[in-house]
Amino acid sequence: MALPLRLHLSLVIVVGTALLKHHAWYWLAVYGAIAIFWLAFLRPPIRHMGGLLGTELIFLSLVVLPLGWERASFLLVRSLVCLIVMNSFLLTLPPHSFGIALKSLPVPMAMKENLLLAGQYLEILLAEVKRMQRSAQLRGLNGTSGWLRYASVAMIGSLYLRSLDRAERVYGAMVIRGYNGQLPIDFTFRIKERFILLMAWAIALCFTLSSYTKL
Repeated sequence: MALPLRLHLSLVIVVGTALLKHHAWYWLAVYGAIAIFWLAFLRPPIRHMGGLLGTELIFLSLVVLPLGWERASFLLVRSLVCLIVMNSFLLTLPPHSFGIALKSLPVPMAMKENLLLAGQYLEILLAEVKRMQRSAQLRGLNGTSGWLRYASVAMIGSLYLRSLDRAERVYGAMVIRGYNGQLPIDFTFRIKERFILLMAWAIALCFTLSSYTKL
């Protein structure tokens, strides 16, 4: 499946879930089943998926728990469904393909370019973090606690400087290759892909609108 189509289908599920009526548990369960199917279809690395979901849900719980347990429980489950879908998509992206996935989004050109560059620099930052983690392991700081001891203020500053230096080298390479402030981000769906997207939006619309009616 093409990356832009995977991105759009992920957005269809997330938008449909996010617009559900509060306490529409039945339709939330339907979207939850779809999210599990999407997870099984894309097959992201389970270990990384679990770590991301755990961290994200901890931050979300701090925000929604003051709203009351009944309301917070629905918001957390709905957020979990959305996170499963989007994390499954992001964790299965091939290297340096974030820009390809963003080509088909119906957003202004300037926003697309900023997203493409932000995605590129985020990949650079993550690559530097992995290199520093590997360096810490070679120095005998194994495990999560060892990495946290190694993550001092000086290390964070070094990470920033290394990432900035590498980003400047990447930008210089882009300029040498003819980058003039605009990226080639034209994309059109084929007829079959448009039909799939149309059906997906229609199904999501029916599910979400049904949550506002009594069964």
